[in-house]
Amino acid sequence: MSQLSVEKQATAVGALVEGASIRSVERMTGIHRDTIMRLMVRTGQNCQELMDSSMKNLKCENLQVDEIWCFVGKKQRHLQITDNIEEMGDQWVWVALDADSKLIPSFLVGKRSFQNACAFLQDLSERLDNKVQLSSDSLSSYVDAVERSFGMNVDYGQIVESYEAEAIGPGRYSPPYVISATRTVIAGNSEVKKISTSYIERSNLTMRMQMRRFTRLTNAFSKKFENLKAAVALHFAHYNFVRVHSSLRVTPPMKAGLTDHIWNVSDLIS
Repeated sequence: MSQLSVEKQATAVGALVEGASIRSVERMTGIHRDTIMRLMVRTGQNCQELMDSSMKNLKCENLQVDEIWCFVGKKQRHLQITDNIEEMGDQWVWVALDADSKLIPSFLVGKRSFQNACAFLQDLSERLDNKVQLSSDSLSSYVDAVERSFGMNVDYGQIVESYEAEAIGPGRYSPPYVISATRTVIAGNSEVKKISTSYIERSNLTMRMQMRRFTRLTNAFSKKFENLKAAVALHFAHYNFVRVHSSLRVTPPMKAGLTDHIWNVSDLIS
């Protein structure tokens, strides 16, 4: 990997963040798949450090949080007693998004547990420099986790969407229709009309489109927990600093005042 030029590495990483699979990148670039994987892991670790150092003293005002499902190695129902249950099977990516700048200030990869909910929200609260309005779905872990992480320094509300019954037959994989949405103030003085998860749910779609291992109904999935964490960190760093948001015409950190220029993929590698 160290013998590859920066341009060659950037080409491979650029293909990965656009949703290409490891073997597709191998065919396009001529780089061996093991080298591509090592490059992704190293770059993902750099991206994690970049996010940790950059996302501080944020002035976000309206945050949305959600979780997106994936799995490592095998799905949860196929786990054996000899498997590492913490790193194998179903995993979730906990994500926060600023509804105004579309910035992703914090994320966490792990099980859908109360401990991870607390860890995720504690990390998010430590990156903020002001009181925020926070919106989530009705996951029960959020209520206590928000109180433990933010205390009184938050206006928190939940939105519960009801869907029509899942279709059976040809329309089974079509998105269900939302038939109602109930907004509830949980803590503070939340503006009811701003209680929403629309932007973060759209961000979840971006994750599924841009990370091959998140694509449903395929044989693409993470084989190691380390690889999943690296891929997610790479995605969010690229989303934040490199990719121009179509609704903003700038990157989210530029909108949030964290940087004054658009980064290149090569900046994530070095």
